[in-house]
Amino acid sequence: MDDAIRPGETSIALPAAYDASIYFIGRIRTPWHERGQCPRQGDRDAGPECRIEIDPRWQAALAGIARYKELQILYWMNFARRDLVLQMPRSRAEPSGTFALRSPARPNPIASSLVALLGVETNVLIVRGLDCLDNTPLVDVKPNYAAPFGSVDSADHT
Repeated sequence: MDDAIRPGETSIALPAAYDASIYFIGRIRTPWHERGQCPRQGDRDAGPECRIEIDPRWQAALAGIARYKELQILYWMNFARRDLVLQMPRSRAEPSGTFALRSPARPNPIASSLVALLGVETNVLIVRGLDCLDNTPLVDVKPNYAAPFGSVDSADHT
């Protein structure tokens, strides 16, 4: 984690304890090993193929996933700062509040990407459109119901 604060940024003291816990359900495999290599937002059309490796205990949860062309991937930006409330994006002249940015630096560094599903191999999803470091912890996978690729059964919304 880079502890340097840019001019205009503000950090706070973090709470002493957590309110909840989560299970990482797998790992994301990408070609990027340093933050500066990651694209700002993934490219679902021309970006590199990436692999989402689901822990084998969760493999059954992938049943039916292949019928979707687009997925929402939630992942944990494990190297991100968690204490910034005002950030100074390089592209702006004034600071912005953390909740007004898509920056990975946030109280709970959960990121979300819409990806194109290219294939399923046992417990691995082959996708295009990610923007995270190799070996990033996976939080969740959801079909993108907003994508115009077929109907969705009402039973899918339970």
